[in-house]
Order: sequence, then C-alpha cells, then structure tokens
Amino acid sequence: MPDRAAGQVPAKIRSLGKVHHVALIVRDLDGTLRFWRDTLGLPVDLVLPIETDRVTIAFLPVGESKVELVMPTDDTTGVARFLASKGEGFHHVCFEVENLAETLTRLELDGLELIDTAPRRGAEGPVAFIHPRSCHGVLVELIEAPGGPAWAALGF
Repeated sequence: MPDRAAGQVPAKIRSLGKVHHVALIVRDLDGTLRFWRDTLGLPVDLVLPIETDRVTIAFLPVGESKVELVMPTDDTTGVARFLASKGEGFHHVCFEVENLAETLTRLELDGLELIDTAPRRGAEGPVAFIHPRSCHGVLVELIEAPGGPAWAALGF
C-alpha cells in the first residue's frame, strides 16, 4: 500500500532528516550520567523533569545527534512498565522532519499506526510517536525541525 501513494507525496514530506536522538531508559539518572558524562566525556546539554510524561530526561550531544536518557519518576507509566519488563537500554529512535503534521498525515495514509496523530509539545520541539507495531518492533519518534509550522502553534 505505501508504494501506491508514494508518487503523489512531495519528496520533502517523504524524507526523514537527521537522527535527532536515540533514547535509553535508565533506573538511576545520576549513576547513568556518571558513565555517559564522566567516563565517555559527553557534555550534558539539558536535564529536565517532564511532569506530563512523569519522567526526567537528559540530553547529551554527540556529533549532530544526541543521546537521551529517560528515567521514569512514577511506577505506573508506560516508561516504568517498559523498564520493569525489559530493563535498562534502548527505548526509541527520533528522526527530524521538516513538517510534522504533513508527515503524520502521510504516514497515516500509508497505513501506519500512530500513537500521536498531531504534533504535541516535546522537550526540544514538536514531537509525535509511531507505534512499534508499524515499525518492526521499534518505537519511532519524529521531531519537527526548528522553526517548522508546529513550533508557533505549540507556543515554542
């Protein structure tokens, strides 16, 4: 089904940008930072509690991408359940796109199962998630490139 519609969709909507970040779930943010920051030497760009998601995150830039550390702050969340069942490690990959709303529309038309059907506020810009069932078991996040149309709409 995706191939049939591919020729009708502008290339800028079909393509992904850079890998924005790779997210890892952790039990102890301070202990994990000692490894990534102190042992590997990655700088810490941001440490931020995200109350709505009940997590605390840290972003560590490496090249043009980042490593995101995600620590649940509430045992009842999906992130906490993920940690309890799978342990620490890889959680999702995030790709940058030019126009998040257009990309989500295209992906939905292509038959993908979206967790978010519209852009929502993320720590570093408008974001949305694609369900792992549509991505061969991998949770995929999309973030809109700085200055895209969802930035103003979401109050960035």
